[in-house]
Amino acid sequence: MNNSRPVYRNIHQDIIDKCRKGDRKAQFQIYKLYYRNMYNTSLRIVNNNQEAEDIMQESFLSAFENIETYGGKVSFGAWLKRIVINRSLDALKRRKIDLLCIDDAEELPDEADEDTDEEAVHMQVEKIHRCIRMLPDGYRIILGLYLLDGYDHKEISEILDISESTSRSQYYRARNKLAGLFRESGKI
Repeated sequence: MNNSRPVYRNIHQDIIDKCRKGDRKAQFQIYKLYYRNMYNTSLRIVNNNQEAEDIMQESFLSAFENIETYGGKVSFGAWLKRIVINRSLDALKRRKIDLLCIDDAEELPDEADEDTDEEAVHMQVEKIHRCIRMLPDGYRIILGLYLLDGYDHKEISEILDISESTSRSQYYRARNKLAGLFRESGKI
């Protein structure tokens, strides 16, 4: 069995193959397919429009320069998103922003104890986005990686080089802080 054979077959594999050959039109097609998602991913982490735009652009350049390292074990979008996340986190480190320190010994709330009114949440999407942008960086990053990007706490712990319990604890604190900000903004 050949281990270099891709495990994941992308629906845009033909475009990816052209990108490997340096085809600029194919690179632009990939850019058009993924730029909005990658920009939003970066924006959730760095919380700055211009910086997110720069990171997104740099990530695409890096991806095209290193496309030979894409092994096809995950979707191309997942591979690209990992580049964007890493570059976004590097940007925060350059700004010397540390993730919040969390006392792992603190008891975590039981998920079943927290009520959510999904209809109210859907009606207040913009207000939630504003509140998310107001969160401290550490909270905002973990909340975004978990809820919006779909990473589990094990993956987040590897990405951020923290323990799984720290990821869980920070996620619960972020959720509670977000709920508090949301209530303060006039909606329970």
